[in-house]
Amino acid sequence: MRNPDLYIDITANRGRGVFCIKNLPANTVIEVAPVIVMTDADRRHLDETLLHDYIFEWTPDTEKKCCMALGYVPMYNHSYASNCEYFMDYDTDTIMIKTVRDIKADEEVTINYNGDWNDSRPVWFDVSE
Repeated sequence: MRNPDLYIDITANRGRGVFCIKNLPANTVIEVAPVIVMTDADRRHLDETLLHDYIFEWTPDTEKKCCMALGYVPMYNHSYASNCEYFMDYDTDTIMIKTVRDIKADEEVTINYNGDWNDSRPVWFDVSE
């Protein structure tokens, strides 16, 4: 399920991103997308490819796994103060995207790659080595 008011467009400085045609109110589920769950061995292979930037940690138990979300989910850009949050459903192998505040028409829809919408810990591409 994906809200029909979402669309993908070019951002000012981050490639493609997800935007909304109409205003979206806070606490609105805008997408529920299936995921493809993979093993830790698969993850090591994916880390050598461009897909590394699009996979999620998937750890419903002690076994390390990852997943590739379908739908628009891989296209949501990161923000430390995102306007949406994502939730993983390990029973149905889906990811849900929900707004955490009102989003204006044509505003970019973002998630925080740390999982919590206002988590300020640096993500992998902001960590200096």
